[in-house]
Amino acid sequence: MLDLIKSGETSYNSWLQYSKITDSPLVDNYSPFLEHVVIPENTEVINSAKEELLCGISSMFGKSLNISTELKKESFIFLGTEDKYEMVKELIGVDLLGQLNNEGYIIKSFESNNSIIIFGKNDKGVLYGVFHLLRLIQTDSSLNNIDIFENPKNQLRMINEWDNMDGSVERGYAGNSIFFEENRFVRDWDRIKDYARMLSSVGINAIAFNNVNVHEVESKLITTEFLPDVAKVASIFRAYGIKTFLSINYASPIQIGGLDTADPLDEKVRNWWKEKTKEIYQYIPDFGGVLVKADSEHRPGPFTYNRTHADGSNMLAEAIEPFGGIVLWRCFVYNCMQDWRDRSTDRAKAAYDHFKPLDGQFKDNVVLQIKNGPMDFQVREGVSPLFGAMPKTNQLLEFQIAQEYTGQQRHVCYLIPQWKEILDFDTYANGEGTPVKSVVDGSQFQYTHCGITAVSNIGNDVNWTGHTLAQANLYGYGRLTWNPDLSSEIITDEWVKATFGTDLDVVSEISDMLLQSWRIYENYTSPLGVGWMVNPEHHYGPNVDGYEYSVWGTYHFADCKGIGVDRTISTGTGYTGQYFPENQTMYESLDTCPDELLLFFHHVPYTHVLKSGKTVIQHIYDTHFEGVEQAEGLKQRWLALEGKIDPTRFRGILERLEHQAEHSKEWRDIINTYFYRKSGIPDEKNRKIY
Repeated sequence: MLDLIKSGETSYNSWLQYSKITDSPLVDNYSPFLEHVVIPENTEVINSAKEELLCGISSMFGKSLNISTELKKESFIFLGTEDKYEMVKELIGVDLLGQLNNEGYIIKSFESNNSIIIFGKNDKGVLYGVFHLLRLIQTDSSLNNIDIFENPKNQLRMINEWDNMDGSVERGYAGNSIFFEENRFVRDWDRIKDYARMLSSVGINAIAFNNVNVHEVESKLITTEFLPDVAKVASIFRAYGIKTFLSINYASPIQIGGLDTADPLDEKVRNWWKEKTKEIYQYIPDFGGVLVKADSEHRPGPFTYNRTHADGSNMLAEAIEPFGGIVLWRCFVYNCMQDWRDRSTDRAKAAYDHFKPLDGQFKDNVVLQIKNGPMDFQVREGVSPLFGAMPKTNQLLEFQIAQEYTGQQRHVCYLIPQWKEILDFDTYANGEGTPVKSVVDGSQFQYTHCGITAVSNIGNDVNWTGHTLAQANLYGYGRLTWNPDLSSEIITDEWVKATFGTDLDVVSEISDMLLQSWRIYENYTSPLGVGWMVNPEHHYGPNVDGYEYSVWGTYHFADCKGIGVDRTISTGTGYTGQYFPENQTMYESLDTCPDELLLFFHHVPYTHVLKSGKTVIQHIYDTHFEGVEQAEGLKQRWLALEGKIDPTRFRGILERLEHQAEHSKEWRDIINTYFYRKSGIPDEKNRKIY
């Protein structure tokens, strides 16, 4: 990307455009600070910070900074850590130093001598501080009187890649893997470095770069056949403050170890993992740990041996503990072969039922990785009741940046507003005022390891994400993991300015398009929390009865009288009972259940009147017609920006928006027709329904 910045490859450069600044007042404000960079330390991460700063300043101002190890009298940017505190202690102050956590940083500017101090607790903090300074410049912020103090709110800020070694990406919508091809590692290390830069620029500090569904060849990533290449990738990420993890096959002792069992209580198995872990750390001394999907969707796990998830994860945790590693154990566990016609069966209950009884039985270096909802990254679903329900067990929140059920990066669907709602959701785990974000940042239960992770949306398409506007989801995810209190508006404004420049019309239009897009997508797809009405297997496009295991019937239980899943305690599956009492009461009652989740929690007649005053069936008709109009409106708003966006990105985004506008009509017509025929109730507005 550093070379491409110079060549002006805008789509590849994402939000690290570093476009040349020509506005004279801005140049006059910035230039006095841009003569020297003082770097008294030499570490791999500090060198990355130096390279980024020099590249950004050169690209934006056409000038080179002079490099020094000694403080100058004026016109300098200082990059230093706690080890060099004495050099700037009079400028920083001891109080601020004591408040910094391991990855925090301070940025201060002084007009008296045109200097800027970027000070980190460690070298990662310095790198994050450099990216923050460059972001300020990209967004036309003044460098006068800067006084910034930043600590990341979450300890783990992670990315999960679902890449397979054949080059494919499970639920990937932006081309093939940037890590693998033809069952080997790629040799485009520069692209992996550019990805590391992108992630580090928004504060990501951990990555698992192979699929959680570990196939036979990926099982060998922890063998000497591939560990040298794993170590190479780890070294690239290490230079940007990112720890490397691997997804592993729970049955590896059988698959690659020659044992006849993977029983976690078998001494041979325990010893095999101890020796294997030792070997991994010989190649990667700072290896972060392992990610495990077990006993779900046909993946092997401890259930085979009548053992618990605690037995299985603790065995791995014991092996990795001497090296400081952690085990990320996914809670996406359910019986995909159960009969969904039995209305007492409820997949939403599975994670809680499996894991809640085990609270307190996990080792301290095991972290449960919990999807944001109890189902599977739907356009809208309830928040997982597991958050806060296990005060003695480390928890990690899992989002999906890849838009598996939200348009697959062919539709614009900006997910930051959705994630904000989830993070702000009050669990009541410690009484009122216990939002999800306070559970996963460790402040509620003092977890040893915790944070947020997400399924990546990148691939080897030139623009990384297929739809250029989908880059905003990756950027926004990173910013939210750093500080969940940031508003959607602030994050969006940052991304648009860094990506497309600061023209007021461009910033206003694109920001508004993004901020409205989730609700627009919801309008013409799945109403009132239903979810799942997509084609099985590939999950794209409308299919009202398209639940994954459709041989056993639909998910939404629509009939001629009504629609929805009864998850109440009184008459349904009992799922509402998994929430703390305040939320249980809210969801149990039709009077207090939010309309947007009505059909997630209740089965109601089509004539049920919503709080909006509309009936359910009329809401379905209205939102699907409205959604089509809104999707067309996105295209028209983008067309109005022609000439203000470079041709490559303008055409690419326009093509996606044109497809979205057309595809929304297909959604409208199929959904409305289905429910008109099912209910027999006509549209009050007499619009055409086929």
